[in-house]
Amino acid sequence: MKTDDFDYYLPKELIAQTPLIKRDSSRMLVLDKNTGKYEDKHFTDLIDYLNEGDTIVLNDTKVIPARLIGHKAETGAVIEVLMLKDLGDDEWECLTKPAKRIKLGTIVKFSQELFCKCTYVGSDGIRRYKFIYNGIFLEILDRLGQMPLPPYITEKLEDKNRYQTVYAKNPGSAAAPTAGLHFTNDYMEKLKQKGVNIAYVTLHVGLGTFRPVAVEDVTKHEMHSEYFIIDEKTSNLLNDTKAKGNRIIAVGTTTTRVLETVADSYGKFKKQSGNTKIFIYPGYKFKGIDGLLTNFHLPKSTLIMLVSALAGKENILNAYNYAVKEKYRFFSFGDCMLIK
Repeated sequence: MKTDDFDYYLPKELIAQTPLIKRDSSRMLVLDKNTGKYEDKHFTDLIDYLNEGDTIVLNDTKVIPARLIGHKAETGAVIEVLMLKDLGDDEWECLTKPAKRIKLGTIVKFSQELFCKCTYVGSDGIRRYKFIYNGIFLEILDRLGQMPLPPYITEKLEDKNRYQTVYAKNPGSAAAPTAGLHFTNDYMEKLKQKGVNIAYVTLHVGLGTFRPVAVEDVTKHEMHSEYFIIDEKTSNLLNDTKAKGNRIIAVGTTTTRVLETVADSYGKFKKQSGNTKIFIYPGYKFKGIDGLLTNFHLPKSTLIMLVSALAGKENILNAYNYAVKEKYRFFSFGDCMLIK
């Protein structure tokens, strides 16, 4: 299985640069994973594909302003630090540009109240830093940090809350779980009124989700670990949903990776927290989810490999090529796809 097998042509103008005015006004391509047939709908039609007793699962991680621009204390060189993963005790795994300037012990200064010191030198631009600060860390980040928009978004985001789901709760993510950006509180209320259950897990999005695949052979790609939580309430609800013969619909690939990590390990859902490096690509047998609401993903990414595992590579590429032809909006601020 080659990385190039998951490539498709995407005109640059189809990459959504800004969110739509209304969160729930996106288009939705509905793909039947068994037949490969697809149809044009809108996100608000999602309710028509859900039955009473089904459970949708959302990732309630909250994006932190994780991009910091500072200066190397020794020389004044500009350094960009993207905080990826909280290692505890004020130490973070970070992506650094330019990484070659940062050695063990190097100090980067962001302001009079925030510094960091390199404690570990990894490959591919990864460094670990111990953060030194005066005050409350998340408040300082709110003042100094920038929302870590993906590099393919070049326009300024006027309202930083639009790169945050309405149900975001647990801070720690370096990117938004973008399939959830379509939901509004009103729409979630409609789902509940129909008898659809809503459950939450947490996965703090880091390098594992958005790191490009740099190897030719898909199976040789190594995922970076990301921290997740699934609590007892959610586990019990999901086990009950399965027992009653109802469906579990994951919202986003990050949610999927939490549910499959747990179901793959235990054959059922149970309270769990820790790190996952699960890499889902064709050949994987799903044990947790029955369907998936997701955005359109980058060519040759681990995310398009995940949806190909669920719906079949040929079905996915056919649907993606159709979405390109019909000028759907792609990636983080783009339209969505329901795989049923």
